Amino acid sequence: MAQTRIQGFRVAGVSTCVPARRVDNLAEAEHFGADEVRKVVSMAGVRYRHVVDAGVTSADLCLEAAARLLERLDWSPDSISGLVFVTQSPDYFLPSTACLLHKWLGLPDSCAAFDIGLGCSGYPYGLYLAATMLKGGGHTRILMLHGETPSRFTDPDDHATTLLFGDAGSATALELSDDGEASFCLHTDGGGHEGLIIRGGGFRDRQPSQPRHLHLEMDGAAIFNFTIKRVPSLVRDALALAGKETDDIDQYVFHQSNRFIMKHLAKKCGLPDERVPMTIEDTANCGGPSVAVTLTRSAGDAGSPRTVMLVGYGVGLSWASAVLTLPAGAVMLHGEYDATAVRP
Repeated sequence: MAQTRIQGFRVAGVSTCVPARRVDNLAEAEHFGADEVRKVVSMAGVRYRHVVDAGVTSADLCLEAAARLLERLDWSPDSISGLVFVTQSPDYFLPSTACLLHKWLGLPDSCAAFDIGLGCSGYPYGLYLAATMLKGGGHTRILMLHGETPSRFTDPDDHATTLLFGDAGSATALELSDDGEASFCLHTDGGGHEGLIIRGGGFRDRQPSQPRHLHLEMDGAAIFNFTIKRVPSLVRDALALAGKETDDIDQYVFHQSNRFIMKHLAKKCGLPDERVPMTIEDTANCGGPSVAVTLTRSAGDAGSPRTVMLVGYGVGLSWASAVLTLPAGAVMLHGEYDATAVRP
């Protein structure tokens, strides 16, 4: 396993963006059957899903989140030397979507920009990569964007996925700082890659004979077993690496996978309910960006420092954590996508 502590940086702010269109799962009873819909709402905890309109991508959501964050921070685009875009729903196979975002944000040609193909574990992984870039030298400010539009790759006739997933984008601003640090634990088990998979459309099977293979397939039982097996030990390892006790963490921010699973994890890890915020009821499972969405929506008093453990787990299979203290005054923004905004 990869465990590391990185000093000398801070998170200046986090901004998240969801589509304005909100779907009520209870309105889907006629299509999927009342019993199945009630099961998703009561067990998974998903009542509402924010879903993009045709033509809107994860990059659009991240662009809006980033633009709002840069404005609030009063950061000049010229001051940013790195752009990392974490997604598994890019605009194109090539070029990297980060290059498009680089253009739209007006970043300088001295700015490094690239994509990272990670899903549910992507937020702590993205923070780790941005932190290592800052500590490696040559960078003072990094933008880490993480966005997903699962609604675009679920089968509309598959209630197990369509009723579960929503869309979101995020932007996190990191910069060099003398007094900030974070601890990271990163894990992978590629042997479970078929647990969450889109089999077709890539270069292994460019034009699949079965249209179903162009949509997400999920082995729910396998993912549940993986989560229950791996995440509790991840939480323990993360606390030990950071030198923290359970009560030292103000919030345990989990990837919003499923309410039943998250409650089970909190109980198994001995975490107080009030320290495990949940946003899945009205933003659904929006993939890895759900960590950022929950972080911004549960910010509380931004005038006080907040020590958080950020936990992502799922597709890959991959799981990761980050323990850090958000400084007093860190900007936390959450809003809806403005479809009337003109993209540069």
